[in-house]
Amino acid sequence: MNTDSPATGAPDVASATPARVWLDFLSIRTRLSIVFVLFLLIVAGLGAFGIHTLNEVNAVSIEIRDHWLQATRALGDLSNFMSDYRAAEGTQLLSQRREDVAGADRDVENLARTVSRAQRDYEALPRLPVEISTYQQFATQWQAYQATANDVLALSRGGQKPKAVELYLTTSQEAFRRASETLARLTDLTVRQANEATTRADATYARARELIWLAIGLATLLLIVAVLFVSRSLTNPLLDMARRMGRLAENDTALDIPGAERHDEMGVIARAVQVFRHNAVALITTRNRLLEQTSELEAALEHERQLTAEQRNFVSMTSHEFRTPLTIIDGHAQRLLRTSGRADPEEVADRAARIRGAVERMTSIMNGLLGASRLLDGSEKARPIEFDLGPLVHEVCQMHRESLPPVRIEETDVRVGAPLVGDPTLIFHAVSNLVANAVKYSRPGESVEVRLSEAQGERVVSVLDRGAGIDPADREHLFERYFRGRNATTVAGTGVGLHLVAFAAKLHDGRIEVADREGGGTCFTLRLPVRQAAEPA
Repeated sequence: MNTDSPATGAPDVASATPARVWLDFLSIRTRLSIVFVLFLLIVAGLGAFGIHTLNEVNAVSIEIRDHWLQATRALGDLSNFMSDYRAAEGTQLLSQRREDVAGADRDVENLARTVSRAQRDYEALPRLPVEISTYQQFATQWQAYQATANDVLALSRGGQKPKAVELYLTTSQEAFRRASETLARLTDLTVRQANEATTRADATYARARELIWLAIGLATLLLIVAVLFVSRSLTNPLLDMARRMGRLAENDTALDIPGAERHDEMGVIARAVQVFRHNAVALITTRNRLLEQTSELEAALEHERQLTAEQRNFVSMTSHEFRTPLTIIDGHAQRLLRTSGRADPEEVADRAARIRGAVERMTSIMNGLLGASRLLDGSEKARPIEFDLGPLVHEVCQMHRESLPPVRIEETDVRVGAPLVGDPTLIFHAVSNLVANAVKYSRPGESVEVRLSEAQGERVVSVLDRGAGIDPADREHLFERYFRGRNATTVAGTGVGLHLVAFAAKLHDGRIEVADREGGGTCFTLRLPVRQAAEPA
């Protein structure tokens, strides 16, 4: 009889054995906590054991450093100073001139103080009883030698050199020999004990290293056992459950879910996954219906999005292209208003004609934009004809001059050879956009240069300005629709003009290039290949 409830699959706790009930308390959290505590204890124990063994090695090393090495160094210095003292005594006996005798006496006095200081340094070190007794014997012998040496020096100063030399070679030499032998015996004793301490230090280090390696081995063994326990009781069941949940996510509803009989969190997960599996079948059916409805809605939304994008693009391009003719109309209208009542008929007629010309240009722009919009959308192809590029460029420059900008527009090298085959309306808009941008980004009083030339079978239109230039980081996206550079935020624009220029160049198998101008500013170059009249654009 199945004791699991039909809804959750929960086991009947009342029928479980006492051992099974006790295992219920060992949840995944409890097991992981036990493993982590065990790991912490292993690390702490290993660290404490290592510190203890290293302290033993350190204690022996400190003994060698602070006792035996210091004692050996002090005894070596004392031996050197004693030899220097004996040599200074002999030098005094051999000196003939008064100043040499005085110098030797000063050396003897200085060395006597140096030997006394070396003795005090040694006496300040920790010493063993045998060292103390040997040193006391040496100190007594050294004092006896110094007394004899003082007698030798006194005889030498009194002019009794022969007696001084005899005393130097007999009693003084014997006293120095006894003190030196005692000091050598003390040095040998110190060196021997230092070697013994070094041997103990090596043995202590070797023993500590063996014990540390043994502790590391035991800790590694315990960690392996802990990892195996975690893998078998936690990690492997979790990975298996994750794989089954992945299959369930892929709509494999026929798989079995083991582990529902467990009393820990894995059992809770398994029973929950069983509920998810029961619900998956119903969800698949519902999802299929929703996918069908979503596809229909996405198609309708995409159609509306395209319509909206087309309207937005047309409005952006229209506002961008109408700005120059409207500026011309506004400028001439303001002049007519300022000169009303005192303007001659010829000036009125001239300005009215220019206003009509600007209106005609707006009409032409409207027609051209409608055609360009269809070209950008791919609903219409270009209609190439044969036309002269020079007058077209001149017309563009004249149109922008009439808008009364504070920037001069200069034309150079406008004479070219054969006519060009292409769509003149689209080329007009492309050149107009380049000139308009150069005017907008130039400072008042500066000039914009428009060059028309022919090179290697190409018509080349170059527009040069002295503006702020283009940030190198913006050049990659410069000809994308609606993109505006970092230094263009303070100038009105839509980000459509350069995109239209690039589109026109591509449509005519040409290209648009941009480069920094020497001395500051930017140079845009439109290159259009020359083709035969019968060749399609």
